[in-house]
Amino acid sequence: MNKINKAACIGGGVIGGAWAARFVLAGIDVKIFDPHPEAERIIGEVMANAERAYGMLTMAPLPPKGRLTFAKSIEEAVQDADWIQESVPERLELKRGVLTQIDAAARPDALIGSSTSGLMPTDLQRDMKHPERMFVAHPYNPVYLLPLAELVGGEKTARSTLEEAKAKLAPIGMKGVIIQKEIEAFVGDRLLEAVWREGLWLIKDDICDTETLDDVIRYSFGIRWAQMGMFETYRIAGGEAGMRHFIAQFGPCLSWPWTKLTDVVDLTDELVDKIANQSDAQSGARGIRELERIRDQNLVGIMQALKAGDDGRGWGAGKLLTEFEDHLWANAKKPEVDLGDAKALHLVDTKVSAAWVDYNGHMTEHRYLQVFGDTSDALLRLIGVDLEYVRDGHSYYTVETHIRNLGEAKLGDALYATCQILSSDEKRLHIFSTIYNAATKEALATAEQMMLHVDSKAGKAVTAPEKVLAKLQAITEAHAALPKPEGVGRAVGQKR
Repeated sequence: MNKINKAACIGGGVIGGAWAARFVLAGIDVKIFDPHPEAERIIGEVMANAERAYGMLTMAPLPPKGRLTFAKSIEEAVQDADWIQESVPERLELKRGVLTQIDAAARPDALIGSSTSGLMPTDLQRDMKHPERMFVAHPYNPVYLLPLAELVGGEKTARSTLEEAKAKLAPIGMKGVIIQKEIEAFVGDRLLEAVWREGLWLIKDDICDTETLDDVIRYSFGIRWAQMGMFETYRIAGGEAGMRHFIAQFGPCLSWPWTKLTDVVDLTDELVDKIANQSDAQSGARGIRELERIRDQNLVGIMQALKAGDDGRGWGAGKLLTEFEDHLWANAKKPEVDLGDAKALHLVDTKVSAAWVDYNGHMTEHRYLQVFGDTSDALLRLIGVDLEYVRDGHSYYTVETHIRNLGEAKLGDALYATCQILSSDEKRLHIFSTIYNAATKEALATAEQMMLHVDSKAGKAVTAPEKVLAKLQAITEAHAALPKPEGVGRAVGQKR
């Protein structure tokens, strides 16, 4: 099965805790073992940041959160898991010993991944009884947002293990890339080490300081790499003649004395102090958790921007996010409602996350529209207008919305939204939705919306198919018996 049902995380530091967050937010129960006395606090903070990031990342319905359990031993953590992720410190003997313990206690069919940044899987699997199911799954920080995992097998790793791992990562929004040959530091860290080494020389030789170096990256090629990587970017730089022209034009530069990549910087105390002092001046006023939240918010913004492609599917990490959201929608719990029930449909349950509030701690204005959009989307799925329907070229487009804000939603408040159909015909759908505080049942906001059924390619309103109209008509007839909601037909500024 291409699905992780239960996971175990051995080691709960920066990487291990973020792996746990990725699994839990994908609806997977996780057992974690970390002997650090403050492991629960540290992982709790990572989980809070991850939930905040996901609140910004997607409006698709996440599955119910998995259960996170702290185990008292490696054996307890791994015994029921079908994916085990080892993320202990980068010391060969330590990792080898931990992996051997995991191997002895885990189910024979469990996959065992190591988060190592550069140790060879052949060395790691040396003492295992079932080395064929062990591999490197090298992620990037933060694991709960950055979707890549380099999958590297050792001499005894079965190819089918790598293929299975790749398939199981996809439903949790990750891109598994299989590296064909094991090599120290794999692919990503080799590229990073090259840039890092050159950067150290530029700081040592006083060419620039750390902030200037970071600015050069983030305001130029860093943005390009985020969506096309290196080789596709350089193909464009070659113009109409493509990569051959680029190499012919810039290839000779490789022999010029531009780089010190073959030289190793001597990290003297003086150089370490220089780098640390410049880094403190650059961002030391902010604590680590604040920097993590800023990083996450920036990454979410970039990934959201990359979703907007001319084909509607996105580019790079944005395309992967679109595919992950498709998976979430396809597996979302369908509203359990009676189409012929004479009451407003309860369609959405949500909670005000930290990403949804303003400086007053209240839900920001555009989040009300988001919840109303989620409500109308849930209604459309109920009548058969789902992702497949939209891909076939038809949908309902909202052409008018009137929102009233009646109360305040605050951080942590549980909300639910209902929808009443006021009228419908072959092309039009007129609805009235209300957001409530789940605890007090107070109405916080209402939205009256008019939608048209359209042919997306033709760009015009068309008659909906009979199978959609039949479900729609059943709800419309039932809702005709309901009283008209207070606020229907109001205009902005109209006196009460």
